[in-house]
Amino acid sequence: MLLPLLLLSSVAGIAQSTVYFTEQFADEDAWESRWIESKHKSDYGKFKLSAGKFYGDLEKDKGIQTSQDAKFYALSARFEPFNNEDKNLVIQFTVKHEQKIDCGGGYIKLFPADVDQEAIHGESEYFLMFGPDICGYSTKKVHVIINYKGKNHLIKKDIKCKDDELTHLYTLIIKPDQTYEVKIDNAKVESGNLEDDWDFLPAKKIKDPEVTKPEDWDDRETINDVDDKKPEDWDKPENIPDPDAKKPEDWDDEMDGEWEPPMIPNPEYKGEWKPKQIKNPSYKGAWVHPEIDNPEYAPDTNIYRFQNIGAIGLDLWQVKSGTIFDNFLITDDEKYAEVFGSKTWGKTKEPEKKMKEKQDEEESKRIAEEAKKKDEEADEEADEEADEEADEEADEEDEDDDEDDDEQEEEEKKDEEEEEDASEDKTATKDEL
Repeated sequence: MLLPLLLLSSVAGIAQSTVYFTEQFADEDAWESRWIESKHKSDYGKFKLSAGKFYGDLEKDKGIQTSQDAKFYALSARFEPFNNEDKNLVIQFTVKHEQKIDCGGGYIKLFPADVDQEAIHGESEYFLMFGPDICGYSTKKVHVIINYKGKNHLIKKDIKCKDDELTHLYTLIIKPDQTYEVKIDNAKVESGNLEDDWDFLPAKKIKDPEVTKPEDWDDRETINDVDDKKPEDWDKPENIPDPDAKKPEDWDDEMDGEWEPPMIPNPEYKGEWKPKQIKNPSYKGAWVHPEIDNPEYAPDTNIYRFQNIGAIGLDLWQVKSGTIFDNFLITDDEKYAEVFGSKTWGKTKEPEKKMKEKQDEEESKRIAEEAKKKDEEADEEADEEADEEADEEADEEDEDDDEDDDEQEEEEKKDEEEEEDASEDKTATKDEL
């Protein structure tokens, strides 16, 4: 995809710059004809065109997004082959982990022109791998892996990547003078020399195998004071029986065994005795092993150079999908890449951030309202339960009152019957008289 004319004309001396590849996914589904999915596995995850849930510009921020969880992804695009001899190699792209990624890659790989795109997989040979990788709390770094003479070499420095949900711009610059620079969001985060920061070559210097540490070399800075003697009352047991412990009254020696008081820390215990240290009069300092030139070392001024570069790919694994890749650029001009980043990612980063903050605010309000609603429902439910309990208690009291009334009526009736019986007895007695 051709670079916008506005950007081409914005950099002084741009005619001398070479753009080998650019992709901004600005022509809807046409990207599917430029990017080829590997068939090495039958269940690779699918990419879809999307600007995501939040963005700075709906159209400009569209990129390819991983869409399936717990999947490997293998997608690549080809371009006119080139080599970077005597030129800078600048690789740049944007990554947005809007899914709060927990474990997954966000890096690209640069392949030789003869790579079989439909057979790309994790073990396929590549020139370099660059970009963020996140997995849990321990792995949050920027990979810079370079292939040298058929072997992949990891950078020895730890470069921290961005781990938020916003879009970030990643740039790698490799120069003919064997230096490199890593940028995030157009700001340098690491730099150095290829030979120093990778183990491409044997060490320039090695320890002289013909030299060993002299037997009489004393590198002890301090020694024991031979005149220092351990006090006679030093050795005390670390723990002693508790003098306040009493044998339980229900302790049965036959059943429970012989009773022994529990042990407690001895307040008089002083620990292991060690003599005082004094300066060693024979101390000669730390012995340094002499070094010599490594006969196996041979300088290589072409570590930076890659012949026949011809494809860029996304060969990665993601536990939780949702990462969006966009604004790919391969050029030989770091200034051009900086301007390209400013006119793409730089134009939409603030609107994207504002949209994300607004969504977060609305989500926080929604969660708060739901929590409030749940609390109110819980309070209402509690009130209803309290009313029901009160009604049940009232009913029970009414029943008790009714039972008391019934008992009282029965007692009154019994009294009346007893009075009637007594009256009848009196009447009978009179009649008998």
